[in-house]
This record gives sequence, structure tokens and C-alpha cells, in this order.
Amino acid sequence: MTEWLSLVLFAVVALVLMLGYPVAYTLGGVSLIFAFLGGWFEVFDSAFLEALPNRLFGIMTNGTLVAVPLFVFMGVMLERSRVAESLLDTMAALFGSLRGGLGISVTLVGMLLAASTGIVGATVVTMGLLSLPTMLKRNYDPEVAAGTICASGTLGQIIPPSIVLVLLGDVLSSAYQQAQLSMGKWNLETVSVGDLFVGAVIPGLGLVLLYLLYQVSLAVFRPHTVPAIPAQERIHRGAALWLQVLTVLVPPLLLIVAVLGSILWGVATPTEAAAVGAVGAMLLAAQKKQLGMDSLRKVMRQTMRVTSMVFMIFVGAAIFSLVFRGFGGDELVTGLLTDMPGGTVTAVAIVMLIMFLLGFILDFIEITFVVVPIVGPILLAMGLDPVWLGIMIALNLQTSFLTPPFGFALFYLRGVAPAGVTTGAIYRGVLPFIAIQLLMLGMLALWPQLATWLPGVVYGS
Repeated sequence: MTEWLSLVLFAVVALVLMLGYPVAYTLGGVSLIFAFLGGWFEVFDSAFLEALPNRLFGIMTNGTLVAVPLFVFMGVMLERSRVAESLLDTMAALFGSLRGGLGISVTLVGMLLAASTGIVGATVVTMGLLSLPTMLKRNYDPEVAAGTICASGTLGQIIPPSIVLVLLGDVLSSAYQQAQLSMGKWNLETVSVGDLFVGAVIPGLGLVLLYLLYQVSLAVFRPHTVPAIPAQERIHRGAALWLQVLTVLVPPLLLIVAVLGSILWGVATPTEAAAVGAVGAMLLAAQKKQLGMDSLRKVMRQTMRVTSMVFMIFVGAAIFSLVFRGFGGDELVTGLLTDMPGGTVTAVAIVMLIMFLLGFILDFIEITFVVVPIVGPILLAMGLDPVWLGIMIALNLQTSFLTPPFGFALFYLRGVAPAGVTTGAIYRGVLPFIAIQLLMLGMLALWPQLATWLPGVVYGS
């Protein structure tokens, strides 16, 4: 009976988070209250909390997690370097003469920013501030404009180097080892952040391709919603335009190649590649004359804030995990999932649905550190590929962040959208992109090779 208290703990944590309390303190505080009450009524063994120092030491000495502040620094530096503004102007000049050209430009810039920064909220806000007024001025349908910006801004969830994939890679690595040990396998295989980065390439690019096909279909079947830039306002093509393209596009592309290429070619680990990205971002900022001591100080402070928040959630999640396990929650969840009719397929579907719904009230960091450690070992013990499972989770959370009425991306855009763009227009605009996301999720479920083939080729496994 006491194992059901673990689900009560989970529900109370979710309720307190919905009330707006800080995530890290909610996870740790509520868990410690439950542990104290459980010890008082002799239904919780306080010995579980004795493992906390070892957990915290493991977090502090985890080399993989060094990539988090480095990638955050890279993203914040690029954001302050006004790379997005330059990219949008250049892409609009290239494609603006076509119907749907601005939408295509926003999608491509979203892809490039995702591969450069990996920070979803900042990308949606930046794209909303820069491109939404321009699209509305060019008589784009508000629904189409809002949907395009929200969907393109969330590509940072799946396209590496994604902070989501860095954190998922670390958590899934531990879950995979637990799963193998539970199956009596002592010659442990490993899964790394690099595996997830490589596995995300085909699904991420496939998603971008589907977005672009949707933009083209709008230009063909609903041309009035995506008009071209008027001829008198276009930048004439010529040597000056192509020079601008080279000047603006080549530096970010070189940075992307340096970061992802070093991982794909086995030259560097993700942590080392993150360091390359951080240095490259500073060089880009210096090239654009945006790197002064004041700017660097602000970037460092923002990086410290985000990184501190992430690691405080690590600590809170470690406490929650130990208390949840102390109440027998892992055995309860294992029994519930393994006894489901339909076996593995049903178990995966239920977990994905739960994560999708939790994505309305929790950020990806909380879900990664709270939910994945609980269900990950169970699903992986059923024989699922850890890379495939990680990409499925990332795509699922990306879809959740787009879905009305609680999707985080919608709130980000609502905060910077003009008053003329209604909340209803934003909700309706993302619906086609949600359908595209679900299509990609379904394709990945049917053909796991979309995520597992490239890592096998790159790493020869």
C-alpha cells in the first residue's frame, strides 16, 4: 500500500509546480517533507537519503555535464551577437520574391539558430520580435506567421547541439546501465550524448523538410496567405546580394560544421565540441563587433544563471528520485507498465502520452530529471534502443511545447506578439505544425532506423 504514496508524492510535486513555486526547491522540499512524514509513520526508510551525498558528488564530477554551461554560453553569445537578425534579413532577400518566401526564410533561420544555440525560448522570442512584424507588414496571414515562428523556434529541441539532448543523453546513460543490470547483463553497453546528437540528425532534418513542404503547399494552394514581397521593396539580385549571403551565412555554417562535424567525425566529444562552439561564438561576436567587456560580462552572468538553475534542478531531482524509490515507486511503475495489455507498444504509448501532458506544466529539464529516470530503465529493459527512445522523447516534448492551450512556445510568442495577433490565431496557426510533428513521431515509431542508422554508420556499431 505504501508504494502508492510515491504517486501521491508525484501528484503533489506537480500541483505545487503549477502554483508557480521554483522547480528545484519544489522537488527537494516536497520530497523531504514526504520523507520526514514517512519516517514519522514508519513507512519510509531514511537510509535512502544517505545515498544523496554520493548522488551529488556524481553530478559534480560528471564530465558530460560540462557541456551544459558551454552550450549555454555559445547560445547566449550568438543571441547577443544579433546573428538571427542578419540571417533573417539575408534569407528574406534570397527568398522574399517567392510566395511563401518569408515563411521559408523563417524556417531555415530557425534551423540554423537551432544548430547554433539550442535554446528554444530565446529562439522563439527572437524570431517573434524580428520576423513577426515583418511578416504581418507583408500581409502574411497572422495564423500562418505565428505558426511558422513557433514551430521553427522549437527546432532547438531536436536539432543538435540541443541542451535537451545533452541532458537526456546523461540521464539515459544511467537508465541504460540500470536496465542492463536488471536483466543480469554485466558486460555493459553505453549510450552517449554523441549518440543522441548523431541519431537526431535525420529526424531533425526530416522535420525541417516537412515544414518547408508545408510552406510550399501554402504558396501553391493558398497563395493569398503567403504573399511575396512587393517588387519595389525587393533587394535586387546581384554581386552585392551574394556577397551579403557569403558574409552572413558562412560564419554560422562554419561554426555548425566545427561543432557537429567534430562530433560526427569522432574528432571531439560533445563536451570538447561545446568548448569549440563557445570559442567560435566569441569569434563570431568579435567579427560583428559585438564583443566588448560589458557584453562578455552580461553573457557570463546569463550563462551562470541558466547553468545554476539547471544544476539546482539536478539536486532537487536527486532528492525526489531517492524518496520516490524509498516509497517503492519504481517497483510500482515497473509493475504497472509491464502488466499492460499490448506489452512494450502499450507501455511506450502510455509513457509518451504522460510526458506529452506533463509538457504542459513542466519544462523539459524537470521531465528529463524526474520522469525519465523512473520510466527509462523499465522501457530499456523491454529491449528498446536508447538512442531511439531519446529521440522519441525529444520529439514528443517538442510537440507538447507547441500544443494549445499550455504549450510553452505559445506563451513565449504571446509575450512578444503585437496586440493585433490574437491568442486564437496563434493556437490555430500551430495546428498544421502539430500534425507534422505527429507525422514525424509516427514515422520514427514505425521506422526506428531513422534514429539508429546514422549512429551505427558513424560509430560502426
